[in-house]
Amino acid sequence: MSEAMTTDLYEVTMALSYLREGMAAPATFDLYVRDLPPERGFLVAAGLEPTLDFLSGFRVEPEDVAAYAAAMGRPYEDLEPLLGLGFDGEVRAVPEGRIVLAGEPLLELTAPLPQAQLVETYLLGQLSHQTTIASKAARCVVAAAGRPVVDFSLRRTHGPWSGLQSARLAAMTGFTATSNVAAAAAYGIEATGTMAHAYIEAFPDEETAFRAFARAHPGPVTFLVDTYDTAAGVATAARVLRELESGPLGAIRLDSGDLGEEAVRAREILDAAGLPEVRIVASGGLDEYAIEELIHSGAPIDVYAVGTRMGVSADAASLDTAYKLVAYDGRPVMKLSSAKATAPGTKQVWRRPGFADVIGERDELPPHGGAPLLETVMREGVRTGAPDTLDRARRRFDTDLAGLPPHARRIRRPAPPRPSTSAGLARLAGRVRRRIEVRLAAGGEAGGRQAA
Repeated sequence: MSEAMTTDLYEVTMALSYLREGMAAPATFDLYVRDLPPERGFLVAAGLEPTLDFLSGFRVEPEDVAAYAAAMGRPYEDLEPLLGLGFDGEVRAVPEGRIVLAGEPLLELTAPLPQAQLVETYLLGQLSHQTTIASKAARCVVAAAGRPVVDFSLRRTHGPWSGLQSARLAAMTGFTATSNVAAAAAYGIEATGTMAHAYIEAFPDEETAFRAFARAHPGPVTFLVDTYDTAAGVATAARVLRELESGPLGAIRLDSGDLGEEAVRAREILDAAGLPEVRIVASGGLDEYAIEELIHSGAPIDVYAVGTRMGVSADAASLDTAYKLVAYDGRPVMKLSSAKATAPGTKQVWRRPGFADVIGERDELPPHGGAPLLETVMREGVRTGAPDTLDRARRRFDTDLAGLPPHARRIRRPAPPRPSTSAGLARLAGRVRRRIEVRLAAGGEAGGRQAA
């Protein structure tokens, strides 16, 4: 399947219509997030690198035309005007790792209208998903307040490729390691991991399992201690670790129960065994909210391993992202729909101190103290420079995070949803029904006594 197959059918129909109508003048589209998810103060731009790879290789091949025709139930000849269509436009975008706000273009693309239309779905999918995950990972790092956070998301993400992206995005926003072997190899991220409960259960007892694991993994080891009785597991791990002389990076992992209380007890056992340097790793349903609560409670946890809730951004799994036409053939255009109006024309976003961002026209003078966020990363379908690196994206994130106002980085758990009107009416109807049934039952009993 070629890159050109990653599209929606309606985009194929529109692109074909544009070609037939001779509408191939330059068109500019803005891609942006309309609103932040509830209780979020910022987003992290991500997904640009794979997007530029996609655009660089985009070309409609004969097999793509055949697939379009088959999907539409039309002859190959009807779709043939699309054959050979590639991408030779310009892309201006916010580099990966930059912190952005709602309404600000993440990407502005200018290309002949049929080209710009055909690439919409891929761009929305990549930038929306990766910005979602990067933003969630960043919040976990903020909540950890300097303590290491590692990626355990691979087994719960929406497929292996999503897991690879999550590991990369987590590293971009400050995670220190990943359990994902492919990501560690592809991006130079430190690999980390422990063992599963099944490993412990496969051996006669925990001590035998710990010693066998240490023989297979001669470096610093992390023992999972809560398969059976946590306190006993910690004591057993302490005995084995002390004999191994594992050094300061030896650790135990807590994966269930009240992690704060279990960590306190584990720290007491380890310290009493003369192992103050052995770290405590916590995992199991963690996200920024749980991490913040644990830190606020003073839990002696050294490392936080975050999986599912980061890898799928469980509390905000999608963004309200839009890809909207803002200029065509030299004239600005706009949409006036209620609550979904768009701003016309090509733009620039100016970052001022304190994230007092200003969106203006592309060529206007910057406001005082403003620095541009959108950079030209592709001209005539060719990258303007070498591919970006994970290290550079990480440095951008670190710099932006340092300047982010406290109110924007605050971790606030969303309020529970209010019951809907229909749910409230259903409960009211249930109460009324029960009262009627009680009254009917009481009346029936009285009638029976009178008859007797």
